Amino acid sequence: MTTRFGLDTALFSVKAYAAAILAVYIALSIGLDRPYWAFLTSYIVAQPLAGAVVSKAVFRVMGTFVGAAVAVIMVPPLVHAPELLTLAIGSWLAICVFISLLDRTPRAYASVLAGYTAVLIVLPSVDTPQLIFTTAALRVQEITIGILCGSFVHALVLPQSVSAFLLHRVSTILADAERWSGDSLHIEVDPAVDRERRRLALDVTELHQLSIHLPYESTRIAPRIRTVRALQDQLSLIMPLGAAVADRIAQLHESGGGPVEVATLLADTRDWFSRLDSMDIARRSEEAEALRARCAALEPQVGEGASWHDLILLSLLSRLATLIGAHRDCRDLAEQLASPTTRPVSGRTAALLEGRRGRELHLDFGGAIRGALSAFITIVVGCVMWIYSGWHDGGTAIMLAGVFTALFASAPDPLAPLRSFFVGTFIATLLGMLYGFVILPRLDGYLEFAAAMAPMLLILGMLMQSPRFGGIAVPLLLGLGTPVLVADRYVGGFAGYMNGSLAQLTGILYAIVMIRLLSSTGAEGAIRRTLRAGWMDIAERSNLMAPPDVRAWINRMLDRIAQLAPRLAMAGRSPGKPLYDALRDLRTGIAIGELRELRLGMSPERSAPLTAVLRRVGEYYRSLVPDRPAPADPELLHDIDLALDAVLRDKDREVSRAGALGLVSLRRNIFPDAAPIAASTITPASQVPA
Repeated sequence: MTTRFGLDTALFSVKAYAAAILAVYIALSIGLDRPYWAFLTSYIVAQPLAGAVVSKAVFRVMGTFVGAAVAVIMVPPLVHAPELLTLAIGSWLAICVFISLLDRTPRAYASVLAGYTAVLIVLPSVDTPQLIFTTAALRVQEITIGILCGSFVHALVLPQSVSAFLLHRVSTILADAERWSGDSLHIEVDPAVDRERRRLALDVTELHQLSIHLPYESTRIAPRIRTVRALQDQLSLIMPLGAAVADRIAQLHESGGGPVEVATLLADTRDWFSRLDSMDIARRSEEAEALRARCAALEPQVGEGASWHDLILLSLLSRLATLIGAHRDCRDLAEQLASPTTRPVSGRTAALLEGRRGRELHLDFGGAIRGALSAFITIVVGCVMWIYSGWHDGGTAIMLAGVFTALFASAPDPLAPLRSFFVGTFIATLLGMLYGFVILPRLDGYLEFAAAMAPMLLILGMLMQSPRFGGIAVPLLLGLGTPVLVADRYVGGFAGYMNGSLAQLTGILYAIVMIRLLSSTGAEGAIRRTLRAGWMDIAERSNLMAPPDVRAWINRMLDRIAQLAPRLAMAGRSPGKPLYDALRDLRTGIAIGELRELRLGMSPERSAPLTAVLRRVGEYYRSLVPDRPAPADPELLHDIDLALDAVLRDKDREVSRAGALGLVSLRRNIFPDAAPIAASTITPASQVPA
């Protein structure tokens, strides 16, 4: 997002420092007694992209107000019943975590914040319940000042545009996708191409996250979200289509190769992919239609007696034509994104934008319940230990543990950022001692304070943008925002400072222990749930009689693939086979959709072989176990071949063509190692009357 330690990084650091110092100045000017909340918040909302910082600020304001209101409602009636108050605050945090884990967009930040803001207000107020409203009002003011200062500085002072960044990412993603598709058209495909192609799932997810910030853009007319959604739909087609085309080319080569015209078509398509970024919309559309027309002209007429070679050739040319169209549409939509007006750049683009809606995502209810229970147990067990220990600052430890449990509930590996937070907080404790008891006592006034803090804050602000050092820099910055360092007067008090620092470190350690105990199988469990969700989705889709929603299926499966990659890495497992299997399942779901669509227009008698196949496919996927996925029953292969024979004998040539495409795809996806259909099963083409 930024050039490490370059001009953009330095600019971000200066703006973050200016926002923090401005927030402290305003808080002190209006007499707030805890300006460090404003200081901390300004750094928490800091983002290099203007739209992102504004959207995060909006979500944070919403969450802060809701959390403060809940705290005010909760404390007075329950303050004399600590057990009930503990259950109430733990339940509220659990509900907020549950909602945020199901949202899975930047909006989820509002839910998380509503949960832990209540924790931040309730736990320190148990000794002074009569002041709960005043405490909540002050926290809201302090936090809002930090939000507004961060938003103002980052959004208005030399802002970096979300729109510009999104357009740059789209350009990079399209160039990569076109290169991968071109490489897929070779007979011998480099295995790295398949691995790289799977990155598209992560790219589509990134575009979805960025699009949430577009309405808050401040630097230009932002692209419309529905255009991004339409682009995501077309990008989502490229990965399964590219894999299918590569598979059919390999199959065609094994069965003796294709006509010379097909080899020429593949070479011309590779050349077209390589020139896409330099063509205008008219030429791009003209050449795409010419290539698609050549695909249609070379398609063999399949029917009773079609050979396996012809079926593979038909599948290759049909998928290739669709792949060409998807790439053309991606480029058109990219131009639409960059257009300063909302007028469609082409008639095709207008059709793609029609009726666009939100992107369908995978919802992990099991993971959301697990995260909510972890937050609840962390708060309840921690409060019990705090009450019976008699440690006054123990509330700070439990408060931080609740915050971290909520913040990192959605992380693939929550222990990694917590370890970084512990190290960063420990270093911040040592730096705080230097500032609080050596430097600050020699200063006089706000300006000297700002000047003394500048070197450390500017350095840490730059390190925030470094993938290598950001995990330490962020807790270091937050650790420096303590009451001893950021206050309306010099506080001092070494014992109090050390006690507070010890509470912070204890809270992080407690969160690490609880997450390790409660989420020891979290990554493996998430992998199993994600794989199982895809299989159950296929099983349910196989037996439906309604028109298929292929777009929704592709979106959900790509989202699952995007979630699997980091979890597999965290679990120490090679991502190759699970991700390959998920991609195969994606293509299987598309083939099922094609067969369901075909079945809708057929009588029950004509569609009986397809119904048998779909039923058996559903049974197979419903029976799969993530730890020991069994191979498909050979009876399913036999049913697929019988259904293929039946559709090829159908008198309607469109039924033969559509059925062949869906069944060949299903056969190649579920039985990739099966031998081609024997001549005894399908009559050789030479015996078909002219």
